[in-house]
Amino acid sequence: MSFQLTNQPINHLIKSLHPHTGGIVTFDGRVRAINDGREVLSLEYEAYPELAVHEGHAIIREALEQFDILDACATHRTGHLVIGDIAVCIMSAAVHRKEAFEATEYIINAIKARVPIWKKEYYSDGEAIWVRCDSCADDNSHAVKEAFSL
Repeated sequence: MSFQLTNQPINHLIKSLHPHTGGIVTFDGRVRAINDGREVLSLEYEAYPELAVHEGHAIIREALEQFDILDACATHRTGHLVIGDIAVCIMSAAVHRKEAFEATEYIINAIKARVPIWKKEYYSDGEAIWVRCDSCADDNSHAVKEAFSL
């Protein structure tokens, strides 16, 4: 069970040492070339590491409690990513696939809603904006990070 941030490319080899594992569901969220009809060249992810890891671990614990799974983990990139890079990888292992699918969906939705990670998109027209960042100030500063404490 783990949640981690990394500024290195995610290259994963799925392993579950639990002898009862019958299914492992892996979700890779990748950088795509089009978003909301605009051509994307690359992305940048910024995080508040202490709170992100704390909240990420809480989400994984919740998934283990709420779903009949044997193990779960998630890794989210930070820094500059290019088209095709894995931005987030989630793995859930269970005796049966249904539980692994449900847990994986829960984890990605909770990460997107609760973990303080911000995404900046760089577009082909030269514009770069922070997207889906409800807590950002109008000037795109990330002052919200200063409000969080563990």
